[in-house]
Amino acid sequence: MRDGPSCYQPVAAVVFRRHRQPEAAKTRNPHLNMSFTVEERGNPNSLSYRLFFKNGEGKYISPFHDIPIYADESQNIFHMVVEVPRWTNAKMEISTKDVLNPIKQDVKKGKLRYVANVFPHKGYIWNYGAIPQTWEDPAHKDKDTNCCGDNDPIDVCEIGSRVCIRGEVIKVKVLGILAMIDEGETDWKVIAINVEDPEANEFNNISDVQRLKPGYLEATVDWFRRYKVPDGKPENRFAFNEEFKDKDFATEVIKSTHNFWKALICQQTKAGELNCKNTCVSAGDSPYCCSADEAKAAVGETCPRGKEEAIPSSVDKWFYYERK
Repeated sequence: MRDGPSCYQPVAAVVFRRHRQPEAAKTRNPHLNMSFTVEERGNPNSLSYRLFFKNGEGKYISPFHDIPIYADESQNIFHMVVEVPRWTNAKMEISTKDVLNPIKQDVKKGKLRYVANVFPHKGYIWNYGAIPQTWEDPAHKDKDTNCCGDNDPIDVCEIGSRVCIRGEVIKVKVLGILAMIDEGETDWKVIAINVEDPEANEFNNISDVQRLKPGYLEATVDWFRRYKVPDGKPENRFAFNEEFKDKDFATEVIKSTHNFWKALICQQTKAGELNCKNTCVSAGDSPYCCSADEAKAAVGETCPRGKEEAIPSSVDKWFYYERK
């Protein structure tokens, strides 16, 4: 183990078994090379909706803490938890403050949050998610951005050809990274590609994205710059003059956020409102250790899977404004 607290021992790669998928993903997907369980609770498209994770033994797990960061550490292949499939608008995310950290939709002023279609971008323009066992420490000021972390796992934009499934755990090859400054906080955006993608072998660094998908990186900067403007917020800023850093730089950033997470899970850093309960990582004497019975009870306290509610028609509207 490199540079991490001694209380944390890396978990061997989790083998997941899929028992049940969200309604939109019930058909078997031949591209999945990891099987896992996702369990829906509540009504889709409502405040009650949650997506919980289980491991291959059928035990509930936290996608934030229990899924290993690495799919293959020797090759720097990372796991990615897909929160938002490409072209969709619902701002789904790992709920870092809830027990077991299920995926749920972000809420603003009591209403479900959807990203606007800021012309010409329809919803999210990549499969969007996070790398587990990472954390952008809000108490750490980054030397490059001069801003502290945003208190979340590190974000990933997966640029492969397949539209992924919400809750899917995929293996990704890191290509580069963008340093966004969101309301004064560092919010790294990793650019990666699914190792199972037919074109994955052609992409090995950020320069390959520029060469093989011209315009995609520029569109990515434009998307992140403007996506909060419809909510009345200013455009986001970026470090490094809006330039993407390469694969090696990105890998080091990810590893540093993994070390911040290790300090968090070992109680060497204050968790604040974060929920660090896990079922696979912490020792039995840790306050973060969650027993199988405790996990089952926590899930049981949420609403059972119910009827899907309608998505507001306003989600399909376009938002136009003159660029500065």
